[in-house]
Amino acid sequence: MAHLYGGAASDAGTPWISPVLLRLIGGAVPLATAGFALVVIAAAVGPYSIPTSQTFDIVLEQVGLGQSSASETEVAIVATVRLPRIALALVVGAALGVAGAVMQGLFRNPMADPGIIGVSTGGALGAVIAIALGAQALFSLALPAMSFAGATAALTLVYAVASVRGRFSMAVLLLAGVAVSACLAAVISVIVLFTENLEAQREMLFWLAGGLDASRWSDVRISLPFVLFGAAVAVVFSRDLNLLMVSEEEAHALGVRVGVTRNTLLVAASLITGTAVAFSGTIAFVGLVVPHTLRLVAGADHRVLIPLSALGGGVFLLAADTLARLVISPAEVSVGIITALVGAPFFLMLLIRNKARVSYVTGY
Repeated sequence: MAHLYGGAASDAGTPWISPVLLRLIGGAVPLATAGFALVVIAAAVGPYSIPTSQTFDIVLEQVGLGQSSASETEVAIVATVRLPRIALALVVGAALGVAGAVMQGLFRNPMADPGIIGVSTGGALGAVIAIALGAQALFSLALPAMSFAGATAALTLVYAVASVRGRFSMAVLLLAGVAVSACLAAVISVIVLFTENLEAQREMLFWLAGGLDASRWSDVRISLPFVLFGAAVAVVFSRDLNLLMVSEEEAHALGVRVGVTRNTLLVAASLITGTAVAFSGTIAFVGLVVPHTLRLVAGADHRVLIPLSALGGGVFLLAADTLARLVISPAEVSVGIITALVGAPFFLMLLIRNKARVSYVTGY
């Protein structure tokens, strides 16, 4: 298990980082290539179709590479309408992918998901309250701000319950997350049912289904730093996470500060999950499907898995959002519906495969 511990490679004289980099590059290149191709396709399709050759030139022009001969209308549609949505899909997908990889490693459970400890539901409650109060009319960023506050409050509550009497328990954390999620979901239902403004009620329901239709460049600029910071923290602690997967006792014996590592990773995963929920609503199963699939291909080493989950999460969510825009064009469905239709059968398959050894704490 030297590849998990960061020990020497089997080839004499080869630095331990070499096989890690090789696996990382081997996975990142095809994912990045598929992602760029999907960006061009997503920017080209819609009620107003644009040739992919023109879209390719427009995308390159936006990043300062070359000039496009497309019309002003085509440039405006791609640059101000479609590219912000594409960029936010990549950011949110990356956030959910990283959070899923971290939580599956921490809980040693292939069925763990960023919503498992109530963070997503807390963010949803904050956003629903903002919509019900009409706070966006007073402050343009009220919805993401209150969503992030709700996610943070949910994490604080769950963590406080799991740390009662000064001893942290991962099993209690999971159970508390389920209980808090159920309670917050009930509060959300009450707010939606008793909201008299039908337009606000419709907005709540659409937002709860998860969507990227109102994406703006300002959303990308605000969310990207939080996601990059949380993902960077996860990468820094990825070697320690490898050791925690084996056992906390062995990790401690090898010099890992178990409490600090676990708490830091929990906060980082919750930060980026709360950020994703704040700008896209509740989009389920991205953090379940992507890390688990990549683990089967690239292995369980989180030094490789976490960066690839960021790329894979972005590609997966962008593909789902593109499908959501096209399936009943010119109208569209919420991207959360598409990811749920893919993720729910995937979850059931995992449950059947692991039914003999599933528990709340271990699953690998």
